[in-house]
Amino acid sequence: MTAATILHVDLDAFFAAVEQRDRPELRGKPVIVGGGAPTARGVVSAASYEARRYGVHSAMPLRTAFALCPQGIFLPVDGRKYQRVSREVMTILRRFTPLVEPISIDEAFLDVTGSRALFGDGPTIAASIKAAIVAEVGLTASVGVATTKLVAKVASELRKPDGLVVVQPGQEATFLAPLPISRLWGVGAKTATALEEFGVATIGDLAALPDDLLARRFGKQGTSLGARARGQDPDPVGAADPAKSIGHEHTFDVDTSDPDAIERTLLAMADGVASRLRSAGLKASTIQVKIRDSSFRTITRQRTLADPTDLAEPIWRVALELARPEVRGLKVRLLGVTASHLGERQQLGLFEPGGGADLAGDRRRRATQAADAIRRRYGDRAVTRARLLGADLPAPFERDPMKPVERRTGMPETDAPADEDPR
Repeated sequence: MTAATILHVDLDAFFAAVEQRDRPELRGKPVIVGGGAPTARGVVSAASYEARRYGVHSAMPLRTAFALCPQGIFLPVDGRKYQRVSREVMTILRRFTPLVEPISIDEAFLDVTGSRALFGDGPTIAASIKAAIVAEVGLTASVGVATTKLVAKVASELRKPDGLVVVQPGQEATFLAPLPISRLWGVGAKTATALEEFGVATIGDLAALPDDLLARRFGKQGTSLGARARGQDPDPVGAADPAKSIGHEHTFDVDTSDPDAIERTLLAMADGVASRLRSAGLKASTIQVKIRDSSFRTITRQRTLADPTDLAEPIWRVALELARPEVRGLKVRLLGVTASHLGERQQLGLFEPGGGADLAGDRRRRATQAADAIRRRYGDRAVTRARLLGADLPAPFERDPMKPVERRTGMPETDAPADEDPR
């Protein structure tokens, strides 16, 4: 049986690279994408390779990044732009195979086994993809080529940026063996610490342990650990799981109890969530708010709607009703709005509620669609609500729960970073 050919394509320092592409004056300089201000309490979303030389990396608190690289150029996250560029890249990938599995905004797996007769072997296809991304999108990508998703993922990380690493069939275990155990997809700090009990420092050390010992120590995941250390991964490349929720969060620069600031922030996030629902052709049946106070206590409240929606006003009203009783007397550090229980938007009949006979609703939807069109063409700030003028709120960026490691390998990443600086 012919071995599969799997590619993992990973865009290099994606957010920072997009900013450097669009602003030539930033090229060659340390660019740090996160909160937009080095004193903000968020974390680094992406750092250019120039910034990484100073020790800056993603998920690092912005304040720490500033201490390491005070000359860095700190920029806010422009989620819409990055999503647009991501779609352009995914379109390129689908030219080579329909079997494309995006696992985040800047990386995807491809099964090109059936494409070899048309486009060449795995390394040839990988090189063609890299060249197309440079020519058409102006970005570089690192690609791993292997027989499994796991090994392709590890390979793509080894020679960044602009790398191409090929692992020949039958060489998976040999390729992985000398690498530190932290390189194995799905092994986080806690698992690595537990493995130290058995003298495990490299992936090869783990591969040499008996499966029954791993099963006794790690339960049903133990056998999977050993198999992955030997490069075995039966998980096929497939379409990504459909989104289960769409959410936005905002961390205030200074804890606030100002009702107006809280209401405007909820409105901005409801607007962003609703816009993304419409872009995806979805409506939400459940709205949740998340509140974190100055003592780091987190409260979540949710409500199921009588009628699913993709409009900002009903999402905002529910979020406001849920948040108001909870924020009284609190200094609020973080707010979040999430829409869940998603379903496809249905075409309404002429005389159904919200259909053509609902003239006010029909006008509101036409106005919303017109605003969406303007934002798509001229940017998120081209149209804004009067209440948000001068609010100095950043464009909301999604904080959807997406953990491909846990979802795809069954081994949760145990040292995932917090979403903000705890200091």
